[in-house]
Amino acid sequence: MSRVDETLFEGEHYLGKPADSTDKIITRRVELTKAISGFCNKDLKLLEIGCGNGATLLLMADEMKSCLGVDVFDHTAEFKKVKAEKGITNCEVQLKDIENEDLNEPFDRLICFEVIEHFNDDKTVKRFTRWLKPGALCAISVPNKWWVFETHGAKLPLLPWNRVPFFSWLPKFIHERFANARIYTKSRIKKLLEQNGFEVLEMQYITAPMDVLKESALKRFLIKNVFKNNTTGVPLLSTSIFVVARVK
Repeated sequence: MSRVDETLFEGEHYLGKPADSTDKIITRRVELTKAISGFCNKDLKLLEIGCGNGATLLLMADEMKSCLGVDVFDHTAEFKKVKAEKGITNCEVQLKDIENEDLNEPFDRLICFEVIEHFNDDKTVKRFTRWLKPGALCAISVPNKWWVFETHGAKLPLLPWNRVPFFSWLPKFIHERFANARIYTKSRIKKLLEQNGFEVLEMQYITAPMDVLKESALKRFLIKNVFKNNTTGVPLLSTSIFVVARVK
């Protein structure tokens, strides 16, 4: 068993403070999802796997008939607070171990951002199809191997800092011995999805959001001139791979 398997959900995204709805990584994913042809519709039900505090789901609510978010960690209080503040009535959240528990109804659409890499068994992805109608569209993102920094960190011997540059570029067998989560190339995530009931329709590199940088003139310059668009053709400028897929 790899270190990744032993440290399920130990990435910063899960143990740290969930992203806020104003963070660029959230708004970029939402904008990309809403731009998918036919994805949003007031007659469709949306499921988010790994919804956290609902930052993404609540931004999608006005485009869908209903929304359900599931997560293994409890951010229900924050979710309900924001939901009430925004007057949203068509979103709910459930605590669910999606590796071992099922949902009661099929959904038309699925979003799952920076979650797949934490599963013990990659074949857990196959379970997604049990909760989706045939032909359902999905928007999925996973960490990009070619970003300079390890996005989820790693337990590296003798090194107190867990985001060593270029660590993610090492061969898979070395990376997964120490990393807190798996990491993907386009070919790897495409193969995983296609082997488990999905047809991949499109893949893009999400431009690094630079949310971790403190507000400064440098950050404003980088966002305006280098990291300004939601997607990029340069893998080195991307933290995540955004995948549009359909249930076969």
